[in-house]
Amino acid sequence: MPAITDRSNLRLRVDPAPAGSALTVLTTKPPAVPIAGARRSPLAVVRAYVALTKPRIIELLLITTLPVMFLAARGFPPLWTAVATLVFGTLSAGSANALNCYIDRDIDATMRRTRRRPLAMATVAPRNALIFGIVLGALSTLGLALTVNPLAAGLSLAAILFYVFVYSMVLKRRTSQNVVWGGIAGCMPVLIGWAGITGRVDWAPVILFGVVFFWTPPHTWTLAMRYREDYAAAAVPMLPVVATERRVVVECIAYTWATVICSLLLWPVAGTTPVYGAVAAVLGAVCLFEVYRLLGRVNAGKTGVALRPMRFFHWSNAYLALLFLAVAVDSLL
Repeated sequence: MPAITDRSNLRLRVDPAPAGSALTVLTTKPPAVPIAGARRSPLAVVRAYVALTKPRIIELLLITTLPVMFLAARGFPPLWTAVATLVFGTLSAGSANALNCYIDRDIDATMRRTRRRPLAMATVAPRNALIFGIVLGALSTLGLALTVNPLAAGLSLAAILFYVFVYSMVLKRRTSQNVVWGGIAGCMPVLIGWAGITGRVDWAPVILFGVVFFWTPPHTWTLAMRYREDYAAAAVPMLPVVATERRVVVECIAYTWATVICSLLLWPVAGTTPVYGAVAAVLGAVCLFEVYRLLGRVNAGKTGVALRPMRFFHWSNAYLALLFLAVAVDSLL
């Protein structure tokens, strides 16, 4: 996540709000815009376009793709298929993220967390970002169809279209359930990885799809709790903006339980060894412990930064990475 290095152009205003919501509005002056016509080095241009793809999000998607291919192959997957799936899958995710940056450029310029993205900083022209995203999407779809199989290509294209047209253009600015249903796009790499090896979709990847689906809301909501003022200023109705902290944490608990239960279902459904079952149980127990600690801080009357929601956010990242690592390792046993 980009570090906040300049706070001089921020001011905080707390407005009256209905009981139980206590909305805080953050206003900002627009970030500094590069001088028109200023020359930039080729490396700076490349960095700006790479930033449009949101590499950190892509890393997380690849973490869920590769282990599923190990599970589908019941061991090491064919090298060429794995490499092609990861390369063109990266282009697919980059396409969706670049197009999301194009759609959300007004929001990104408002929010502290995103105001240094290329379009918000005017280091890439909106038209160029749009073309870049479309080209990446076309290359990824064609590449998967030619080097992997049509099903993987179709699932990849569906993920791009869902993320852009359903989540970015419809859900994100209209409902507090935006990340619940919008998270479907982030679950698709699981199906793509399995389809890349087997040419079909089975119950095992559907279970792992469910793990990522249930994991996404609490992961995103705890981040949104930390940047609630940003989302309020941008008029994005994330759950922490429109609901009390207690309600957000209670829903995080419910989704975390669903995540853990779904992860344990893989053991009997996919025929994994007891090693995976033990690792999933331990990781799930720690995850539940952390989310209940968050509830404890709410019950103790802590609020805002004192709630330390980012502790759960960072742990949830580790949870997903370690769980899928266990899937890959178990497939080799």
